[in-house]
Amino acid sequence: MMRPGLAAAAFTAFIAPIAIGALTAPHLRAQQIAVSSNRSGTDQKPGSIDTSTTATFEVTSVKPNKSGDGRVMVSMPPTGRYTATNVPLRLLVQNSYGLQPFQIVGAPNWMTSDRFDIVAKAPDGFTSDQLRPMVRALLADRFKLKAHVETREMPTYDLVLARPDGKLGPNLKPSKTDCKAMFANRRGGPPPAPPQPGQPMECGFMIGGGTMNAGGMALTQLAQSLAPFVNRIVIDKTGLTGEYDFQLAYTPEGRGGLPGIPGGPPPGVDAPAADPDRPSLFTALQEQLGLKLDSQKGPVDVLVIDSVEQPTED
Repeated sequence: MMRPGLAAAAFTAFIAPIAIGALTAPHLRAQQIAVSSNRSGTDQKPGSIDTSTTATFEVTSVKPNKSGDGRVMVSMPPTGRYTATNVPLRLLVQNSYGLQPFQIVGAPNWMTSDRFDIVAKAPDGFTSDQLRPMVRALLADRFKLKAHVETREMPTYDLVLARPDGKLGPNLKPSKTDCKAMFANRRGGPPPAPPQPGQPMECGFMIGGGTMNAGGMALTQLAQSLAPFVNRIVIDKTGLTGEYDFQLAYTPEGRGGLPGIPGGPPPGVDAPAADPDRPSLFTALQEQLGLKLDSQKGPVDVLVIDSVEQPTED
């Protein structure tokens, strides 16, 4: 599994396997779904919201976090110990259901403001595909989360090639690294160290402070990662398959953190100033990667929160 995170300069950090953090562009017919349902996700169409909870953690611990720290961390090493530190419930819902922040409707304010520390043990022999269902089952069990899916017409973007001849930008290149083999060889060991500023990412994804740095990443994942920054679902229509390496530098809006993750910089850390000489995200995509975002409109799934409760501390 690839492992993304925010660069050290960013004041909000999120670290998790791309299997968790890559966000889906949902499109599904309206339906009523209990979060604790046991619907299989094997026939899941691309872009739909998977609500299955076919796998569960063996042991879980949930405690409130009152540190006031703006940093958020989620990790799932090969040992099967799932750890979420200082995480708002809304973010856990967002990641476990493969959503963008704007696709969660009806959430009470405390789902964003309150933070939690969660430790859970996966069963022996678990696979990465079971992680999201296990987190969804945890949310249904410990937070009594119930929700349903609705489809609404919303603006979207298509990620397409910017040039008629299909030429890619100077910062987008097919990956030459077998990331699956590299991480298989590291199983049981520590993850690779993040690259130094300005250096390419070997395998994984780092984002923050107006930069995106990826190694061995499919463009479908790039499209999903762009969505929270443009506040729309982004669908990969490039037609490019395989995995790519890229570095993207742009001027972020606001303070440059991850949308959907509340909080300011950690104590004693100043938020990095935006570089005024960098282009906008839209311009950077065209100039640096040879890609562009075409405005569209279409059906988008949203997860409507029916009920949720504060957990009982262990």
